[in-house]
Amino acid sequence: MSSLQASRGTRDIFSPEIAYWHQLESVARRILAQAGYTEIRTPAFESTELFARGIGETSDIVGKEMYTFSDRGDRSLTLRPEGTAGAVRAFIEHKLYAQGGVQRLWYTGAMFRYERPQAGRQRQFHQLGVEVLGSQDPRADAEVIAIASDFLTELGLTDLVVDLNSVGSGEDRAAYREALVEYFTPYASDLDPDSRDRLSRNPLRILDSKDLNTQAIAQAAPSILDYLSVESQKHFERVQALLGDLGIAFKLNPRLVRGLDYYTHTAFEIQSSHLGAQSAVCGGGRYDRLVAELGGPDTPAVGWAIGLERLVLLLQQATSPQGNKAIADLYVVSRGEQAERKSLQVAQSLRRVGFCVELDLSAAKFDKQLKRAANSAIAALILGDAEVATGNLQLKWLSSGQQEAIALSEILNDPHKFRQRLDGAA
Repeated sequence: MSSLQASRGTRDIFSPEIAYWHQLESVARRILAQAGYTEIRTPAFESTELFARGIGETSDIVGKEMYTFSDRGDRSLTLRPEGTAGAVRAFIEHKLYAQGGVQRLWYTGAMFRYERPQAGRQRQFHQLGVEVLGSQDPRADAEVIAIASDFLTELGLTDLVVDLNSVGSGEDRAAYREALVEYFTPYASDLDPDSRDRLSRNPLRILDSKDLNTQAIAQAAPSILDYLSVESQKHFERVQALLGDLGIAFKLNPRLVRGLDYYTHTAFEIQSSHLGAQSAVCGGGRYDRLVAELGGPDTPAVGWAIGLERLVLLLQQATSPQGNKAIADLYVVSRGEQAERKSLQVAQSLRRVGFCVELDLSAAKFDKQLKRAANSAIAALILGDAEVATGNLQLKWLSSGQQEAIALSEILNDPHKFRQRLDGAA
């Protein structure tokens, strides 16, 4: 046996777990299409400069977690650690802003961060995200939160809590930054090493610390809500009112600052109690300065991302997967050289008119093939030498065991009628 294994922090996804992935992808496509969002697919790697400028040099992602390499042209490239920077780069490069109005985009795909693997968190992981570019209206903030809430609720999740905060404008953040430096400096020797480093570079990130002693010190730190300008406060109050109108429950969390440097104004997370300490399943907010910082026109924007591995963990705990057991309409059983040759024609003909058909390729005895059929399909079509000679098939209903002769043409000429029979037996 080969000793080759998937690299640490990566994993294979296959049945029965894959059914949960199909379920959430199907629900996401439907809900996002209904809201007017169109899909965008960006490269899996980009210029390292994009993430350094977009995410921020002082973030843990850029400083510690990116997979960066040089190509043969000595260009520094990085596997994407998140989806927003690439979507914004595409928005600028292809001048999507020239179309006018609001661009509603969504994406899904693999992301890459070098961190300690744990439940729901891998080095290669997958995200679903949305970006609304071109609107500073608080309704855009409320809309993306509502869509995330609808998506998660549609999947059957009921234990979700929306944490909400505002990190204000750039000017608000600058004033708050000074207040945090003043507050934490006397405690510098008591902070964890990462937080001591952040004190001079990005003190807001100290509020993100998972160190218990640092968390205790941060409890009495100033609140960002006390440093919001009048305009920032009005925006935040409007978002809260809109969420109330939609019946979306939330709780204010002044310590929620999000992990990426590009956020302004609204910041939010949707959390689940089933994920332990790392409880966030969806995170996002407004990033009005990012497009301009990456060389595009001044463009307000808001969005979110959902970690799909974490979401699958929640689905496995809360629901049964839809389609966990792949049930075919028909299972084609054959034995004998002529029958086996004919069986492929039968299977393909039925597939072409819309039936889900599994063809047994084992050449085993009929009883063994029918035993497999019982776990895979609604009915079995049986071909032997006699069936090839007469042109008729034997149709066996696997739940009842009843069997009858049927001509293939009877099914092919009126597939809708036969579909009704299958649905009645399912």
